[in-house]
Amino acid sequence: MIGLDTTVLVAHELKESPSHQKVRENIASRTSKGIHFALSPQVLQEFLHVVTDPRRFENPLLMEDALLRARFWWNASEVVHCHASDRSWELAMNWIDRYQLGRKRILDTCLASTYHSQGVTKLATANPSDFAIFGVFEFEPWAMIPEPSSSS
Repeated sequence: MIGLDTTVLVAHELKESPSHQKVRENIASRTSKGIHFALSPQVLQEFLHVVTDPRRFENPLLMEDALLRARFWWNASEVVHCHASDRSWELAMNWIDRYQLGRKRILDTCLASTYHSQGVTKLATANPSDFAIFGVFEFEPWAMIPEPSSSS
């Protein structure tokens, strides 16, 4: 089972994302092999916030369309629902304390603890550095957005 971060859903759903096609192909490939994806409500909440933001995208989704896509993901047979628990909350607070993380790291830390508490060991994210500090995940390379190459 592979935990999904918001960045993957955004890339999958918005054509203007640089990794749109790559992410779509890899999601389809894994679902055809019977691989399941872990998904937290937190990811879908952030997804709704991001894909409807006209400051981030030239062609953001309308809220109605974003809700349809969020419901599609939540109800997909390949998706396992992962909810925060007392255990994941304690783990998140411990990680924030242990690694001296600031306020901008709270949501990713809570997502990481939710997935880890549910036994998720692989994570699909465009931002592996946000989760690497915890040392509990392998990262799916197909989900990472390559750095733009610089011209010399």
